Amino acid sequence: MDRFTALATFVRVADTGSISGAAERMDVAKSAVSRRLRDLERHLGVELFHRSTRHLALTSSGEAFYHRARRILADLDEAEEAVTREHGELTGTLRVAAPLSFGLMHLQPAIAAFMNAHPGVEFDLDLDDDEIDLVGKGFDLGIRLASLPDSTLMARRLAPIRNIAVASPDYLARHGTPTHPAQLAEHECLVYSNVPETRVWGFTDERGRWRPVRGRRRLRVNNGDFLREAAIAGAGITIEPTFILHRAIADGRLVPILTNVGWPEIGAYAVYPQTRHLSARVRAFIDFLAERFAGEPYWDSGLPLATAPAGAEAGYQSKLDWE
Repeated sequence: MDRFTALATFVRVADTGSISGAAERMDVAKSAVSRRLRDLERHLGVELFHRSTRHLALTSSGEAFYHRARRILADLDEAEEAVTREHGELTGTLRVAAPLSFGLMHLQPAIAAFMNAHPGVEFDLDLDDDEIDLVGKGFDLGIRLASLPDSTLMARRLAPIRNIAVASPDYLARHGTPTHPAQLAEHECLVYSNVPETRVWGFTDERGRWRPVRGRRRLRVNNGDFLREAAIAGAGITIEPTFILHRAIADGRLVPILTNVGWPEIGAYAVYPQTRHLSARVRAFIDFLAERFAGEPYWDSGLPLATAPAGAEAGYQSKLDWE
């Protein structure tokens, strides 16, 4: 039995909760994972998992062994990185999960620049607007656009994410330009479906009260690029992050409206599991992103943005009414 391979396989099974998940993550056959696990349990003389048809759960002995095994693997990673740092080089694979639109528009050039600076680093990237279980799926870090709740993850803020209301010149010519959020009730609204609607379609008034926006929801979709293109085509008004809309605004395909309204803001964060040891390549990449996105985001340059009042995110749980 290759004890190191067996140990790494055991930790991967524990992280993913299944043999199939570990096999996919390690790019090996499920039979190989099962065999390694059986060999390890036979070698130790204990059962490491309670087995069911759908899930594996650690036994008490498996739980204790898991924490020691993770420390051993982390120590090995640290020792390898200490050697490579002596030569000033970063090596290894970075597994990163990120939202689709932000990844395509802003993370791709950042990753390309980082790869040019560090030829020994490889990337395994997953672009998905759904929130991914970083620990269970074996990711080193994720990029999240959120107002982060309490979490077992560590986080570093990279940039503010601001929203702006827009429509095409053609749509505004046909339907008029609203001058107050309440007037959105008279308009076709294009809504992003992957977050609570109150996260965007609401604002804090001059008295500090949260005011949900009533609207006639014409389109609801889970992709920001689709919403942008629908708005450009004249389908209605949308409120979206500026990192998605800035180019269409700059070239006149979309027109900012209600620019005196401070729509709620969130943030772009690098998030990663709490571990005793953060690898040098993960730390270097997070530092690189923080420096690249420091200060005022380039996608906000020149946009007429009002500032969201303090505490605007507190209203995110309010009910939003749609016709």
